[in-house]
Amino acid sequence: MTTDLGLLILRLVAGLLLAGHGVQKVSFRLGGAGLAGGAQEFRQDGFRGGALTALAAGATQIGAGLLLTCGALTPLAAAGAAGVMTVALTVKRRNGLWVQKDGYEYPLVLIAVFATLALTGPGRFSADQALHLLPWPAWQAALAVAGGIGSGLAVRLFLHRPSATSTGPPGASRPSPDRSPP
Repeated sequence: MTTDLGLLILRLVAGLLLAGHGVQKVSFRLGGAGLAGGAQEFRQDGFRGGALTALAAGATQIGAGLLLTCGALTPLAAAGAAGVMTVALTVKRRNGLWVQKDGYEYPLVLIAVFATLALTGPGRFSADQALHLLPWPAWQAALAVAGGIGSGLAVRLFLHRPSATSTGPPGASRPSPDRSPP
């Protein structure tokens, strides 16, 4: 019972915060800068795609966050969440580990949280349990997490413009000659 309650709390906090972060990327709610602001953030970080990239990231964060909150399709939700946090980690990697220097500490912690939820399962108080989808085989959970991290790395590889982030010190504003549609 205690483990199930702990997993519920972990899912609620991590899932709702991830979903809220996605809402900020695509709207003015929760202090967000709207889709245009989300697109600008990706451009400043050196990514192609503008609004489409921000919309994909925001939708993944909202969807994965809500699924995790409910404990529904947990390995798939954890894969999506780990994927978007892997992209965030790659953006912040050049600043070092610690968050005080805008490092990748926080995305790394979230990846670990989502991987843990995939591998342990969402617990008894979850949609997966209510729908009799548990237990997820360990290989499926591990494959989902690896796929999520791999998809994040693929996004970085295919959508990132290396020259856009190679100038200036960490934390400095970077040029963004984005030629993709907004």
